[in-house]
Parts: sequence; C-alpha cells; structure tokens
Amino acid sequence: MPATDSTALPVLVVGATGSLGSKVVDELLARGKNVRALVRPTTDASRLESRGVQIARGDMLDIGSLVAAMNGADAVITTAAGYTRGGKNANDIDTIGNANLAEAAHRTGIRRFVLTSILTSDQTPQVPHFWHKKLAEDKLEQLGVPFVALRPGAFLDQVATMAGNPLDKGRLIWMSKATVPLTFVRTSDLAAYLAAAVDADAKAGERIDIGWDRPVSMREVADLMGHRAGRKIRVWAVPSVVVRAAGAVVGRFNPVVKDMAAMFGWFDTGRYVADPRRQEQLFGPVPTAEDVLARFTDELRTAQHR
Repeated sequence: MPATDSTALPVLVVGATGSLGSKVVDELLARGKNVRALVRPTTDASRLESRGVQIARGDMLDIGSLVAAMNGADAVITTAAGYTRGGKNANDIDTIGNANLAEAAHRTGIRRFVLTSILTSDQTPQVPHFWHKKLAEDKLEQLGVPFVALRPGAFLDQVATMAGNPLDKGRLIWMSKATVPLTFVRTSDLAAYLAAAVDADAKAGERIDIGWDRPVSMREVADLMGHRAGRKIRVWAVPSVVVRAAGAVVGRFNPVVKDMAAMFGWFDTGRYVADPRRQEQLFGPVPTAEDVLARFTDELRTAQHR
C-alpha cells in the first residue's frame, strides 16, 4: 500500500522488538505507515531493518535519546513494560522511563501518543505495575500531550501457555479462582487496535477499555478451548492462600512476585472487567470469546504439528 500524506512521517514504536511491539510494527506496515523503532544500543535490529523500519538507537532512561527518536515523527506507540521484561531496571522503566517518554513527546510536539495501559489501572494502587500505567496516563495529561490510552485485559497468549501448550498438557495453570470471570485479550488483536489508534477518531486523553464481548472465567476458557480441540482441558488452580503466602514471603526478596500475587488477588474480586462500548465505536465489532478462543486453539494446534 503506498504511503499517503498522513503516513509520510514515521510512527515511532517503543518496544518494537517485544512480542506485542513486533506485531504492532507488522500492523503499521500493513496500513502503509512508515515506521521508526526505538531500539537499545545492544539489541539486534536486523529483522526490523530488513523490513524497511528506521532504527533509532536509545533507551527509555535516556531522555535525550528519546527526544532524538521522536524528532520528525508523527506519532508514538509504546508497548514497553519493565514488569514483563524483568531485569534490574524493570521498576525504573515503568516509572522514570514512562515519565521520560511523556516529557520527550511534550518537547517534540507529537501529534498523538498511544499508550499501552492496563485495564482498571486507576483502581489498583496495590498492584504496582498496574498503578504505574495509571501514573503514566496522568503524566501525559499533566504535560498536555495528546494521548490515547488503551487499557487491555489479561493477555490470553501468556496466561494459557504458562505451563506450555495446553493442548499437549491437557491443562491450564491458573493462580486465581477458576470460576471468576475476567477480561482477556489476544496479543495480535491488541496490536491491531494500537496501530489503528494512531488515526482513530478519539479525543485527547481518552482511556479505552479493550476486551471481548464479555468476561470469562478460566474454567470457561478451558471448556471452550477443549471443545474446539476435541479433548478435555483441565484447570489447575493454585489456591489464593498459597499465592498470597508466596507474595508475602518471596516478595521480600523479589518484588515481582509480590506484584504478581497482588494482581491475581485483584482478579479474584471479579472487578477486572472491561466496558467495550468505546472499543466498538472506534475499532468495530468487539470479538466474541468463542471466536478468539477458537482462533487461538487453532493456532496452538498448528504449532503442535510443526
């Protein structure tokens, strides 16, 4: 697809080498966008370069490199998350790094900043990596950056494969109550929404829930996947008391474990549920749980035979 006037300037993707970010790059290129990727100095960017993606070397903790990366860009999409990447700088990335992105966008006059936030992040100060997204939204708003925050539910791809391919194992591992409905998303679907958000008819400062037509429990996920695959899939649910105890003990030495335990505790409340009405207005029909789980199961079945 040839570039048009609206796609002449590049969209900067922060987190482009990650699972979600790489799919966002794919979606932008499919839409005829020019793409620039922020890549750390030591990271291999050859795959991105081979597809015509501009490479801007930098780091979220170096605001000067962020300003340089954003200069001449039309928009920014960030999928970066220190919590999921891990490492000694994880907390700094989710706090200082996100604040630096906002400041750089303010300085360079970015037309639209698309933030990958988290569903119910504004309700959960007890879950650090959720709350950090809320603070990132607030920072963008305080600086007057024209942003849109997409707030997706739990990533189905990650959750369902924590213990390997569930079609091979015949089970899903879950660290919360298996009967409590909550909102999920599929990574590839979210990537499409993030790419579309660059030009979506959204107001500056909108926070948009992203999910399916309804919340589903992990037991329902297992049942729907099992029905599609033609085999029984069980849920091995770790009791909440065990998860809390692990968070209290191990969390003293590893804050990520404490953070994770708090997240699963929040899932147990039944309040991790999206309102997809604005999602539908901006991006079209909301996917049904049956459709997404059927597509995901087929993908896993294909992987089995590779």
